[in-house]
Amino acid sequence: MLQEYKKIMVGIDGSVESTNAFDRALAVAKRNDAELLLVNIIDLRAFQSISTYDTMVAEDTKKGAEQLIADFAEEAKKAGISKIKTRVEFGSPKVMMSTTLPKEENVDLIMIGATGLSYIERLFIGSVAQYIVTHAKCDILIVR
Repeated sequence: MLQEYKKIMVGIDGSVESTNAFDRALAVAKRNDAELLLVNIIDLRAFQSISTYDTMVAEDTKKGAEQLIADFAEEAKKAGISKIKTRVEFGSPKVMMSTTLPKEENVDLIMIGATGLSYIERLFIGSVAQYIVTHAKCDILIVR
């Protein structure tokens, strides 16, 4: 018996890997007549290097992320997906995508691209994908 999914969350960050995950999510959402939740989590660590926290930088970053997500939502509509929700949030991508958003949104499948980080970056920062696999309570599909 095949698993039927009702709400599929896709992490979108503009990378090739996340675009591949989005493409795969379109197909799964169509097969299951599922809602597609497109998310972008703006990592707060990105602002640590700014000596004085500049709200303008955060606002510009959020506007760019909202436009990115809106573009993907439009593409999903054109592909025939009728139930689409978008979220752009500030926080830890690992925590937000593995536990917070799936719980808030009642997600039953998380689809993400495989990490694009180098070995050294994974060593110090850690892989978002690996964290999600370890901590999420629903099914996960990592797209390469």
